[in-house]
Amino acid sequence: MFKTKQRPMQTVARKLVTNDSPKSIVSEQFRTVRTNINFSTPDKELNTLLFTSSSPGEGKSTSAANVAIVFAQEGKKVLLVDADMRKPTMHYTFHTTNTTGLSNLLTKQWSLQEVTKVTDIEDLHLITCGPIPPNPAELIGSNSMDALIRELTSQYDLVIFDAPPLLSVADAQILSNKCDGTILVVNSGVTEKESARKAKELLVSAKANILGTLLNNFVLEKDHYYYQYYGTGE
Repeated sequence: MFKTKQRPMQTVARKLVTNDSPKSIVSEQFRTVRTNINFSTPDKELNTLLFTSSSPGEGKSTSAANVAIVFAQEGKKVLLVDADMRKPTMHYTFHTTNTTGLSNLLTKQWSLQEVTKVTDIEDLHLITCGPIPPNPAELIGSNSMDALIRELTSQYDLVIFDAPPLLSVADAQILSNKCDGTILVVNSGVTEKESARKAKELLVSAKANILGTLLNNFVLEKDHYYYQYYGTGE
């Protein structure tokens, strides 16, 4: 299991820092996360990856988006899916619409080609949430989701899912069991230890493959060696 605490991240807000400031310290940390993910499954190809957190507001969606970008920058064909069908945000992050998306796919109203969006980032495509359904957990646990994952992994090198927080609803638990790996995002100074522990227990009970935790919003001091060695970046 990897953690990013030894090489912490600064606050990234809802910003695609890996695209806007690729030479910054934060972008370098996301590339470190990419490397850790690549090394976490040396004997198995990682095709599906899930990001979740214990509670809302911990930065899981922004982290998922930036990790998707650094994998695309590496040359992989990446699809980012907003699987948070309770409070979706990816359409805000990428400044696009959310009229159709995952919920339409799972209810067979639209085709994959019709809901997939091309982003401004080479090799990165996006599927937003779509209309919020009355039964998100049932849709995520359905045979339609299993079939969709098979279709997505046949067309993309890596599919990254942004799932709801674990302590709020069961969606992330259900989806984590269907993905090759799961990353738990923890917000430095905000996430309670007990909440993080319960979130991990939920993933374990779902038989999720927990690749590690990502410590978000850890502020580096100005005299930290990372500043001294790399400078402030862009």
